[in-house]
Amino acid sequence: MMKLPRRPQAVIFDMDGLIFDTEQLYQEAIMAAADEVGQPMTPDIFRAMIGRPWLRSREFLVGHYGPAFAVDSFRAAWNRHFDLIVDARLALKPGVVELLDALDQLALPRAIATSSTHHTVRHHLSAHDLTGRFHHVVAHGDYANGKPAPDPYLKAAGLVGINPVCCLALEDSHNGVRSAAAAGMMTIMVPDLLEATDEITELCALVVPDLHAVRGLVSR
Repeated sequence: MMKLPRRPQAVIFDMDGLIFDTEQLYQEAIMAAADEVGQPMTPDIFRAMIGRPWLRSREFLVGHYGPAFAVDSFRAAWNRHFDLIVDARLALKPGVVELLDALDQLALPRAIATSSTHHTVRHHLSAHDLTGRFHHVVAHGDYANGKPAPDPYLKAAGLVGINPVCCLALEDSHNGVRSAAAAGMMTIMVPDLLEATDEITELCALVVPDLHAVRGLVSR
């Protein structure tokens, strides 16, 4: 039977690919932007950026395509396509509401630690009436170093007032798992577009198929 090494006193959520089914939408948007500007793009290139803050992704794209690549114009096209797609197709990942209900019953504090902006977080939460379900949000601009550095998760632990070793972190990306593990948190990976590698599995307390499984673990 799967179980956590200790009972969590707080839960810290990633957002994209974990709460919202957005990583596939980001991938569709980047492919559309690439077609628009006539730039070759593959899913593997996109997946190498999952869980990275934009500045790290920007460096990756410039390194891949060369210094002449109009990376900021490309990002603007990517964002424009994503905004159109997400307004029509923003969906929750399975088990989100049920897990939040369980955390309410357990009176466990919770926060979001994401590479997205506060504007994006507000948009997504309000679209599914989840604005009041998280006690704190740590987003782009709230920390010095983004994932895979531990800063986002350490900031979230400070806001909920719980020692990081007593926090449960929920992630779908490799860089997110690295970030949470570096912060000393119990980490569960719920794979989305990326499967758990041997390295990532070693960093995790558990790898589970969805948030319904997380609900079962925290409710015991």
